[in-house]
Amino acid sequence: MNSMPIFSATRDDSPFVGTLDTALELGAYEELWTQPKASFKTLATKFFESDDAKPSDFVSEESARETGLRVIQKLHERLSSWFGLRLQGDLDYPEGLRDATHPVELLYFQGYWDLLSAPSVSVVGTRKPSSDGRKRTRQLVKALVDDKFNIVSGLAEGIDTEAHRAAIENGGYTIAVIGTPLGNVYPKSNETLQRIIAEHFLLISQVPVERYDMQNPRSNRFFFPERNKTMSALTKATIIVEAGETSGTLVQAREALRQNRKVFILNSCFENPALTWPEKFAAKGAIRVRGYDDIRQELVD
Repeated sequence: MNSMPIFSATRDDSPFVGTLDTALELGAYEELWTQPKASFKTLATKFFESDDAKPSDFVSEESARETGLRVIQKLHERLSSWFGLRLQGDLDYPEGLRDATHPVELLYFQGYWDLLSAPSVSVVGTRKPSSDGRKRTRQLVKALVDDKFNIVSGLAEGIDTEAHRAAIENGGYTIAVIGTPLGNVYPKSNETLQRIIAEHFLLISQVPVERYDMQNPRSNRFFFPERNKTMSALTKATIIVEAGETSGTLVQAREALRQNRKVFILNSCFENPALTWPEKFAAKGAIRVRGYDDIRQELVD
């Protein structure tokens, strides 16, 4: 875990010390997101129809460079450490992301990109877990870390937070995929945890800075379920500890099954009479498990 980004910005140097091509593609990608009705679906369709195209193939070079430098400056002002970019086509861009319904062309990150090269499992669930749910999360994560799996989650309150913390406390590695741009913190209660992950582990965002800035919080909510799809594509499997009937976690479960990833649902979810989703997902291929022994058999086969 020793590779550093090819592109960086810190408060101690120039806001831009990468290549002009990097700034060009960043700016072009951000420009595409400001076009009318731009979404992960419309952008994915655009790139699917133009194989091997780069963002700069769709916008003017002058506008892209201007936007790129402006976004770099914004991130420079908001971040306390370097940040990097990965573009579809880069050698270390995760090929698993192409399995997503709407693959993203560019990822923003802080931390150690090399963590994506190790086997990873996503542990997710409700923002308001029970005390048993928190305990189960910590136990599962410890077992996963002992088996050398990296822990991926979304840095939300509840199960996500427990998963990240348990990974760190047990000497493992964790990756957070957030639903805001780099430099934004949600929830605020996880500000310290987000900084720790950005500096010592890996923090990833697929959220365009300028589009997010120009919208209101309500409009920006759609970025959160989209990041769940990316979490699934980056990992070998998804474990659902607890989730309600309308939880965003179910977006990830649905997407994981579509991507041919394994989905594990803890038995306690099936035993909750208020929930109908566990049986529905089990009928579609999700795996009912009672504990880590069941999960391990599936992960290492």
